[in-house]
Amino acid sequence: MRVTISRKAHFNAAHRLYRKDWTFVQNDAVFGKCNNPNFHGHNYELIVSVTGEIDPETGYVMDVKHLSDLILAEVEKPFDHKNLNLDVPEFENLNPTAENIVVVIWNKLRMKLKSELDLEVVLYETPRNFVTYRGE
Repeated sequence: MRVTISRKAHFNAAHRLYRKDWTFVQNDAVFGKCNNPNFHGHNYELIVSVTGEIDPETGYVMDVKHLSDLILAEVEKPFDHKNLNLDVPEFENLNPTAENIVVVIWNKLRMKLKSELDLEVVLYETPRNFVTYRGE
């Protein structure tokens, strides 16, 4: 029996969408108000889901407390109340779009999970805009 457990989390962060190798005009044409040189922020919501076999001894796919601790250590502490462009090393040369953020989060969590567990991360940038990554 494969079952999925999920944990919600959130973080607040600022970012600017732009490419260093483009002019301001090019960046503005593609990224619009998200190219604001003074940055802008979001209240990100996150759903992390782990799928696997139920352990017959514990009844768990994974201890949700352990998943919560991983999210805190790998996502919330490094990203919360940070400027993603300036404060988070993964975005030094990577445009912090929602798509890139969700892949970075997935990669950070994937390294900490058992290989037999499947991982899905859903990141809400706004209540109506969200991205999903399953490692495909």
